[in-house]
Amino acid sequence: MNPTRTRVLGVVLVLSIVSLLVVVAGAGFPLLSIGDGPTQDRPDDPSTEDTVGYVEGYWYDDELSVDESDDGTVSDDDLDGVISRSMARVETIRGLTFQDEVSVDVISREEFQAQDDAMVTDPNADERLHENVRLEALFMADRQTDAIGEHEALYDGSVAGYYDPETDEIVIVSDNSDEPELNEITLGHELLHALQDQHFDLTSYDRETQDQDNAKNGLIEGDAVWVETEYEERCEDEWACTLPSTDSPEEPPAINWGLYLTTFFPYDDGPGYVDSILEGDRQGDDAYDWDALDATYDDPPASTSEVIRPGEDREPREIELEDRSSENWSQHEVDGEVANDSVGEATLVAMFAADGLDGGESVIGVGELLPDGPFGEIAGIEYDHDYTDGWAGDELVTYVGENDSVEDSGYVWQTEWDSENDAEQFLDGYLELLDIHDADEVDDHRDTFEIDDETGYPGAYFVDHDDESVTVVRAPSVSELSELDADAAPAGEDTLELDANATDAGAENESDADDSDETETTSAEPIPGFGVAIGLAALLVGALAARVSR
Repeated sequence: MNPTRTRVLGVVLVLSIVSLLVVVAGAGFPLLSIGDGPTQDRPDDPSTEDTVGYVEGYWYDDELSVDESDDGTVSDDDLDGVISRSMARVETIRGLTFQDEVSVDVISREEFQAQDDAMVTDPNADERLHENVRLEALFMADRQTDAIGEHEALYDGSVAGYYDPETDEIVIVSDNSDEPELNEITLGHELLHALQDQHFDLTSYDRETQDQDNAKNGLIEGDAVWVETEYEERCEDEWACTLPSTDSPEEPPAINWGLYLTTFFPYDDGPGYVDSILEGDRQGDDAYDWDALDATYDDPPASTSEVIRPGEDREPREIELEDRSSENWSQHEVDGEVANDSVGEATLVAMFAADGLDGGESVIGVGELLPDGPFGEIAGIEYDHDYTDGWAGDELVTYVGENDSVEDSGYVWQTEWDSENDAEQFLDGYLELLDIHDADEVDDHRDTFEIDDETGYPGAYFVDHDDESVTVVRAPSVSELSELDADAAPAGEDTLELDANATDAGAENESDADDSDETETTSAEPIPGFGVAIGLAALLVGALAARVSR
């Protein structure tokens, strides 16, 4: 159960961040063209309901006077025509017809921010505490950082648009406050969400955990990015399109890279997942298997592992953590339910890689996370790594002490793996992560480590490896570990050892710069606010600033 995400971040499903890396993600899968098959033989009497590529009197390839605009400014009188034609274009690519009208509004960023404050219900104190503990467990937001604020900051300045299934409304956000501009590519993406909702009901999916959320979005956003990429290619080669100016911000915003990598996962790996379904047994010029993709909405991926590796059945293992806490501790509850989560494989990758993008040491180095494409460009984000590829399930439960505060909180986090070797690989990565954050071994307590109060992630950590399981217990102090979990921090000699095998991002970049076979972006000047390692990640930031939808 993850109530904070349901109310604040759960909108990532339909009020989703999109195309943070359309440029990069597009390089990670082939740009596919399905031609104009559905509308080559145009009926004499077309109808909006029954004719693919025709909506309210507009065909997909009609030209409009607003196409001549240099800045994408569309008047209220012209907006209906642009919307109808864009709907027809989405139909042409996707092969489905809209069943109902879709309301579209174009607003300035100032208007959006004012509305967004009113639209999103503030999480209550219980939800805030749970989210703070959850992100602290993932080393994504330290004790001094407001977790909800980190989520909000990721969206505030970069949302390009969203679709709201409760109101069936699309809002396109323009950075031009004087004359709002319409980005037809963003409109096409959000219209695809409306089309999905009309045919498959986007509100029907279980998304109580981080992993469920990202897995379902792998299909939903993968479909949307696939269509959007095709739409954009046609705007470049075939269609006249309404697009705003392409000026980018002088300086990209600061990024919480852990949240960025977690949230962006469906948009990076989702299109490849969708492409694998569309390709199927396709031979040569055979049509894509849209029926197979439509059927997948009845049986969506069960985990991010299935999206990372299309075709594999990776149903998460059921985990029921036993409460072994003393009377001084209790499982935290939100709205009467235990505050727990399953973060999944993609988020574990984000946990192991985020520090490198911030310019520090990381378990998964920048070069491993952002491998070179065939022509030296960044090929996309790599979410398939040895540390995490044997994930079989996890459950993280938040605990609170008598004070019921973030400072007086802890967690028990059990991870399950396909084999003992897979568990050992994750364990190695986690011990490296503790070492990166200056953990020290605790004498007289087996496999117990402590991070002092002067760092961002203070507390005591007990790590237990049992065959295919790795469990982490974290409490404010060593003495409280056994209060939170009776089996934690027993007396005895260590079986585990901190071993600094982490990759130093700065050193990695320096080494890469000397290697002529590596990407030349490693020698780029640092971007203010992003640390010395961000040369490799600069393209990610540029794409984020260029176009994001929610």
